[in-house]
Amino acid sequence: MGPAGSRSGARIIGWGAALPEKVLTNDELAATLDTNDAWITERTGIRSRHIGGTTSGLAIEAATRAMESANCTADDIDLVVLATTTPDDIVPATACAVQDALGITGGAFDVNAACSGFVYALVAASGMLGLGAKRALVIGAETMSRITDYTDRTLAILSADGAGAVVLEATNGPSALLGWDLGSDGSARKLLYCEWGAYMKMQGREL
Repeated sequence: MGPAGSRSGARIIGWGAALPEKVLTNDELAATLDTNDAWITERTGIRSRHIGGTTSGLAIEAATRAMESANCTADDIDLVVLATTTPDDIVPATACAVQDALGITGGAFDVNAACSGFVYALVAASGMLGLGAKRALVIGAETMSRITDYTDRTLAILSADGAGAVVLEATNGPSALLGWDLGSDGSARKLLYCEWGAYMKMQGREL
């Protein structure tokens, strides 16, 4: 790593993606939900979605392709940042499993910011590059099918699994990230949430 503030920007030099093999169609959802292909397609544009796999497995596959695209090896990567709301485990971070599988050393951590997770991860990684890191692997990976209520047609038709990754490289030239403006409104939690993995209730008592 170089001295803090030695570089002014970051550029994307490689990218990759991964999808599970299993495909869930609108017609298959319609077999158990009060919906149909026309209703889903008209409102979302979605005709099918990929489901299955693990968050780490999909992240590793996407990251491997991104590194190949960037012509990078594990030794070229200083940092792994994984955006996910569906980690394989509570501890350790799923980024650590990805790091280990790819043979990368250096920092590795998860970012949980739901749909905006990849944006948060990209901003965080860009900041680390500005502090001296040379290259960062930024990944967005989800296995939403594990926490989706497939009796709720408002969410079941939208959820899917997959991963995307980029290799971000520090540069003194023009930056791919022109600026950032992150925001959050925690008061809207009641509109979309999942208590899976947060706490348990047994016999009316919180544990």
